[in-house]
Amino acid sequence: MNQVIQERIAALRKVMEREGVDYYMVPTADFHNSEYVDQYFKMREYLSGFTGSNGTLVVSAGEAGLWTDGRYFIQAENELKGTGIRLFRMLDEGVPTIQEYLQAKMKEGQTLGFDGRVVDTAFGCRLEKALSDKKIIFAYDKDLADEVWADRTGLPSHPVMVLEEAICGRTAGEKMAEVRSVMEKEGTDAFLLSKLDDIMWLFNIRGGDVECNPVALSYAYLTAKECFLFIQETEVTDALREHAAKYGIVLKKYDETADFLKNRTEKECVLYDGRNTSYALYRTLTEKGECRDAKNPTELMKAVKNEVELAHMEEVYLKDSAAVCRFIYWLKKNVGKMKITEVTAADYLDHLRSEIDGYLDLSFPTIAGYKENAAMMHYEATPDNCKELEAEGMLLVDSGGQYLGGTTDVTRTIVLGPVSEEIREHFTAVAVGMLQLTNARFLYGCTGRNLDILARQPMWDRNIDYKCGTGHGVGYILNVHEGPQGIRWRFTEGQSESVIEAGMDVTNEPGVYIEGSHGIRTENVMVARNGVKNGDGQFMYFDTLTYVPIDLEGINPSLMEPGQIRMLNEYHKAVYEKISPLLTEEERLWLKEETREI
Repeated sequence: MNQVIQERIAALRKVMEREGVDYYMVPTADFHNSEYVDQYFKMREYLSGFTGSNGTLVVSAGEAGLWTDGRYFIQAENELKGTGIRLFRMLDEGVPTIQEYLQAKMKEGQTLGFDGRVVDTAFGCRLEKALSDKKIIFAYDKDLADEVWADRTGLPSHPVMVLEEAICGRTAGEKMAEVRSVMEKEGTDAFLLSKLDDIMWLFNIRGGDVECNPVALSYAYLTAKECFLFIQETEVTDALREHAAKYGIVLKKYDETADFLKNRTEKECVLYDGRNTSYALYRTLTEKGECRDAKNPTELMKAVKNEVELAHMEEVYLKDSAAVCRFIYWLKKNVGKMKITEVTAADYLDHLRSEIDGYLDLSFPTIAGYKENAAMMHYEATPDNCKELEAEGMLLVDSGGQYLGGTTDVTRTIVLGPVSEEIREHFTAVAVGMLQLTNARFLYGCTGRNLDILARQPMWDRNIDYKCGTGHGVGYILNVHEGPQGIRWRFTEGQSESVIEAGMDVTNEPGVYIEGSHGIRTENVMVARNGVKNGDGQFMYFDTLTYVPIDLEGINPSLMEPGQIRMLNEYHKAVYEKISPLLTEEERLWLKEETREI
């Protein structure tokens, strides 16, 4: 494979030379800056061999480099071996950013090429600023993929589903009215919406154009009186036509978006979000007239779940948690007695989810990592490359489902047999961190940066860190990763940060990842709620949605304080009370033991 990657890079360099491009940049994105993308957009993976969901490749005549974040350092190191591509570990000390690298390497007047449709405006503008003194030429209309990637697939296309308003809590008309109210306050006449999950939420529709993410490739353009939805004709159903007519939504062809913006004759100040609008469309907007870069108003509206959504989510999470409990019971009962691999274990859990009423899909491909493989946060086992499980060590399983009524995300690390005392110490620290954040009481106005230390402190006490955030928002029958809410400690210039609002859901997933040894993560999903309000302000707390036991075989109670033991016992009591009615008698007896007091 590494020889193949070298040949692909060489082919790209030939095209670059012919096109007069000195440096070529390939991010991991589609036309909407989606986190996960269809096969059509996986140019960076094709050229580099790195399969992680986040990474940017930069190629010049003499060097190729790939930038990715801490979740993928181990994976990228392995996958890039022998390719000649240098790994740049983002945020590590002494590692330049892409802007800093290009600023240092590029000579005055050289050309930087990239497909402006898959580079977001915010990043494109940062590049402009960083390279302005060198008079770098931006060739942002260069999609060299079609020439290098001979068997590239076509754009994905799947029929759109219109959701019943009974499970949405609000109509598309009500949502559009709220957006128009924000547009008026911002002093804008129109709103260009590029973010796929926001578009799905706004119109109460869902698609299937990204694996595990129920979104359809589309754009929306909203004015005070008009609304346009740009979507592939092959995705338009009779139900969508009827729905669009009901709410005054004009359906247009997906590939007409840029021409529509160029030819629009009305004098309008257009609101757009530079984090999610492509650099190519941004250049079209700025050449056309006045525009304003601001956060999508839909983002916060979507993140704060209404009571109808929350009621459906609570029901879905109980069923999903029961499936995970059944999986853990099956695994512990059978490991060492029958052949089980990382892949077949994941398949069994996927099967259990598929039997739940309202199941649509997984919310992401199930991650099952045994022993040292669990140290790779986004490890992906395959039938040809996976470990067989034995009655020793631990299996980390990160999984979730898409249902008509919610999107789930849960991780448990399951002890299959003897583990070292160091591993038990790490396991206990992760559990304590998760429980401390679960039981947080905080004042309104806090962001995730204020709360992160509650989860991370047990690891920092041991001079250990996990190179990712502690939590992210989760969509409602939408993307498993959702903003603007999040829980993280690091401040990064320009990074979005949001106050925790009542109704926001967020994951709680501290971990320990020791390369070559083990990985541990315990993850629940929580919902922020308003608590007591007094002269000191509005106090808040979290309600838990996920009810799956934390493996007591990994816990060392001697390392826990009395209050921490009480939190674990109270959580396990709730797990048994809520989940046992959904299990068989044999499974209930097992769960009773798994949730015993310590």
